[in-house]
Amino acid sequence: MTVVSVEHAVALPFATRHLADLGARVVKVERLGSGDFARAYDTAVRGAMSAHFAWLNRSKQSLAIDLKAPEGRAVVHRLVGRADVVAQNLAPGAAARLGLDAATLVAAHPRLVAVDLSGYGAHGPYAHRRAYDMLVQAESALISATGTDEHPAKAGFAAGDVSAGTYVVQAVLAALLRRERSGAGAALEITMIDALAEWMGYSVQTVEHTGVEPPRLGIGHPSIAPYEAFATIDGDRLLIGVQNDREWVRLATSVLDRPEAATAPDFATNQARVRNRARTEALVAAAVATLTTAEAEARLAAAGIAYARLNTARDLLDHPQLAARNRWASVDSPVGPVRQLRPVVLFPGEEASLGPLPALGAHTDAILAELGYPAREIARLRTNGVV
Repeated sequence: MTVVSVEHAVALPFATRHLADLGARVVKVERLGSGDFARAYDTAVRGAMSAHFAWLNRSKQSLAIDLKAPEGRAVVHRLVGRADVVAQNLAPGAAARLGLDAATLVAAHPRLVAVDLSGYGAHGPYAHRRAYDMLVQAESALISATGTDEHPAKAGFAAGDVSAGTYVVQAVLAALLRRERSGAGAALEITMIDALAEWMGYSVQTVEHTGVEPPRLGIGHPSIAPYEAFATIDGDRLLIGVQNDREWVRLATSVLDRPEAATAPDFATNQARVRNRARTEALVAAAVATLTTAEAEARLAAAGIAYARLNTARDLLDHPQLAARNRWASVDSPVGPVRQLRPVVLFPGEEASLGPLPALGAHTDAILAELGYPAREIARLRTNGVV
């Protein structure tokens, strides 16, 4: 499958990288001169490459081209004619002006799967708004549900971009399966606000039926207690979650050494523990604070209580479970080898596709030649600043 993606930033590159991981050929169409502006977010990777770009763009081919030039658009439209999937996340209205919106492309190529990815969609009062991840997190109520009572906070990663990109992958795979059965392509619209609104379903259902906004509880859960991080005597923080009353009995008796709390009316049921959240958490905190991390983990494991360490990104790099499952690989790039996680989806007996990160325009000449442009014409397009 060939995927042509007029993309930048995070949401669509996230989606197309996953398609590339699954073996698709992904042609990344980039702005002439500067390319995907995510290339310049920072220089975190070996002092020369953006961390976002390194994360999102392995295994892709880079075509650097001026889409404002008629000859540049002609190149891309010729490429589209050979593609299975075309996707774009340009600024509102830009794709339609270039003839690269999904509806126009599928009208011309009925078997094509085409995706318009945007913040708010092509219609409605927000259609022309710019939609950076933080802004969509705010509009979709994610920020209102994240953080503490005093301080709302956005998610610590690009939740709007990642959620929308995930649905793009799902939509493309479903559309390709549909095409195999019916022969028909599809013009699809995915928006960040739709994706995050779906992910906010618990809060939406709660407000719809109770009229009460779920409180912001940091790590805590509005419907479960205890569900919080507790410090050991070593200073580590263990997140302990109790999902039912049977687990509470085991926690109280075998971990906290407070058997009387197992049946006390203020703690015996989850609803009681939620009503008495502060006292419940104080009881757990006091007991855990007397234990070393090793002691606490041993007791929790023996009692069958769910727990986790509150890790940092550095801890994740060295996580023993990722190491044991051989999750790390090395990917080539213009700045040298880059350590990255293997694809989430792996097929038994098949090697994952882990191609290099592309330099800007690294594949331009090869793609033009493939499209039938002779060497002299490629040289002319380059001289004229089209590619």
